[in-house]
Amino acid sequence: MRLTGLVLVAPVFSAQVVPATVRTGLIVLFTMFLTPIAAHAMTVVPQITPASALGEALVGFSIGLSVAVVVGAAEAAGDLIAVQIGLSGASLLDPLNNATTPVIANFLSMFTVTLLLALNVHLDMIAAIGASLKAIPVGSALDIQRGVSALISLAGTLFMVGLRFSAPVIAAVMIGNAMLAVLTRAAPQLNILSVAFPLQIGLGLFAIAATLPFIGSYLGDWSTGLFETQVTTVFHAFLGGR
Repeated sequence: MRLTGLVLVAPVFSAQVVPATVRTGLIVLFTMFLTPIAAHAMTVVPQITPASALGEALVGFSIGLSVAVVVGAAEAAGDLIAVQIGLSGASLLDPLNNATTPVIANFLSMFTVTLLLALNVHLDMIAAIGASLKAIPVGSALDIQRGVSALISLAGTLFMVGLRFSAPVIAAVMIGNAMLAVLTRAAPQLNILSVAFPLQIGLGLFAIAATLPFIGSYLGDWSTGLFETQVTTVFHAFLGGR
């Protein structure tokens, strides 16, 4: 159930292009590998009830959500940037979610997923499942209410991280618009509409290219620091603060 919760929401594992048979096979395979850890860490005989199954699934769900939030933040940042630079009408099919998104959002989402895969975050999620079996043994009494509250607060970081990703580009476009406003006052005869649109797009694309290294640096630190912090916080919530 923990692996099922992870596969339901984790990037790449939950992609629409991944067949359901492959997901099921991964769950069975990882369960075989993790069963000895779970058996060694168990202190009580687990009771199979709907409540216990839900609690186990939420533990895995929290691990996958910790990574999915970052990918969703990159896509949200792309939506904000596309609106600001005037490319919100240019859309592409997102191969991971099988949905149409602005091209900038699609690019940032794929960039983030590729970078996370290069950082082996998909392996970190499986390792986190193994760590959760030690920190929260199967059959432990879980505080579902506090755990869900922690998950909701975790999802709230999506907007914060997305704003961080998009803030430099939005600031650059705002400065460019201010410069165009000054130019319009200085040269009223200039057809500002024919200049503003390509300049706004070019400035936005240049700002995105300049920002990508910093986004990569942030994600590099996130995979080893913030990810562990977020997962640990949720684990403590499920344990009732213990």
